[in-house]
Amino acid sequence: MKILLFYFLLTSSLLFAVDTEKNIAADKQELKKIELEKEDLRKEKIAEYVLELENIEANIENKDSVWMKSYASYLTSLDVRESLEKIKKRINFLQRIRKISVAQKDELDALVSKEKILTSQIEKLKKKDSSPFANILTPPTIDETVVITNPFDIFTGISLIKTMEKDYSDYVLQKEELSELISLLRSQIFIYKEIDTIDTDGKYKEDAKKKSKQLERFETALDTMSVTSEVYQKRLEIIEIKINKDIEVQMLKIVRIGVIVLVVFIIFFLLKLVIKKYITDNERFYTANKIITFTNFTLIILILFFNYIENVAYLVTILGFASAGIAIAMKDWFMSILGWLVIVFGGSIHVGDRIRVDMDGMKYVGDVMDISLLRMTILEDITLTSVMQNRRAGRIIFVPNNYVFTRMIANYTHSTLKTVWDGVHITISFDSNHKKAMHICKEITKKYSKGYTDITRKQLNKLRNQYSLKNTNVEPRIFSFIETNGVSIDSWYLTNAYATLTLRSVISIEIVDAFNAEDDITIAYPTQKLHVETARKKPPFDENEVV
Repeated sequence: MKILLFYFLLTSSLLFAVDTEKNIAADKQELKKIELEKEDLRKEKIAEYVLELENIEANIENKDSVWMKSYASYLTSLDVRESLEKIKKRINFLQRIRKISVAQKDELDALVSKEKILTSQIEKLKKKDSSPFANILTPPTIDETVVITNPFDIFTGISLIKTMEKDYSDYVLQKEELSELISLLRSQIFIYKEIDTIDTDGKYKEDAKKKSKQLERFETALDTMSVTSEVYQKRLEIIEIKINKDIEVQMLKIVRIGVIVLVVFIIFFLLKLVIKKYITDNERFYTANKIITFTNFTLIILILFFNYIENVAYLVTILGFASAGIAIAMKDWFMSILGWLVIVFGGSIHVGDRIRVDMDGMKYVGDVMDISLLRMTILEDITLTSVMQNRRAGRIIFVPNNYVFTRMIANYTHSTLKTVWDGVHITISFDSNHKKAMHICKEITKKYSKGYTDITRKQLNKLRNQYSLKNTNVEPRIFSFIETNGVSIDSWYLTNAYATLTLRSVISIEIVDAFNAEDDITIAYPTQKLHVETARKKPPFDENEVV
């Protein structure tokens, strides 16, 4: 019985031991599984943080910031210097070797070449290693010596104020951009700290250290920029107050001079009214009027002169230009420049206008292609002048600008006018029905020129604001004259200034066809009659009479 009990206890112990081992193994597996799950969660969390870092870095790169570029250049300069130091040490080591091998000789030559290249790069980046943001942190220079002494300097002062305000605005924008970058870098530093709490490998510690160093430099730059911007703003305010005060002084001076000039104008205007009332002789009135006008402008010039005589530099400049103008007043090129001013500012001729120029007995009709400082360029077109006189067209004609003073220049398309009067001349015999012929001519010209008539009427109405227009009749005009060969009928009508020959050709053929279709209208042209007498007439005297 004892033996049985012993075996039972032994069996129970063995079974309990086996169960215990199984439970321990199960617990170990469970712990290992939990550890693996924690490791997966840790890696997953690190991956999420890395993704956030990449998104922030992409956001920084998308900004294309000058700050990041400057900092990258600074890091590059540091790397270049570090590489250069290593190369120099290696070169010194190889040069100390007495018996240098071929491979070492090739390495030495390559290192010397690389040293030259890196040295040249260091020269270009020599300012980057001391301060990465030196050029950005330095505010734009301010010219504090601006002095406004005449009305023209007012525009300079206003322009300077706008320039300074723009420079300051750009400086503030750079500061705001730096603040945004610092905010992003701080977000990255925070993420790196979160990673550091769960990263057992220390894989991201070096990156976190670099970012912390970068953030430190950016924050230092922001502090410097904040102080600099405040000082810069104060300087701008002081200079702006000074410029505005000078502008105010000049404006008051201009108003005072303007009042004086206006009083002078009124006095001389009243003086002109007086002489017009008491001087009845036209020649004496013209002379007195000229004298008063000359005195008026001379007095105004003297007023301006004595108000701004304190600025000797401007006086010397004015006298210099006056002397130069007098010295070259009779030169052709100077006259061409003066002619260009008259053409451009007078508005008598524009590019695209059709003009006629009389030069050395020749007449040229064409379109203005260019108006340069010295000459006008004209493309000669096929016109009535080309057909009747020149017998050629298509030439490029260069007309000096001074011809506006000495030659005849006719503008066919001045201002809003784009039409001209053209006429068709035809002669009918004396026994023709000239009234009917004139009626036919009028109907035909009306038919083909109606559109140009309406256009010209509108254009002339616009010209009334600039010129005194008395005869504004735009309807076709028919005239008849007695000539040697018959009655001459002239039909005048409005047509496009650029295509006069086309409409003239159409109307001419239409009139000829209409006249030929009528029985009582005969087109006249020079003719001769030959009378042949066959019978010999007897003379009225005796042929045998002795004289």
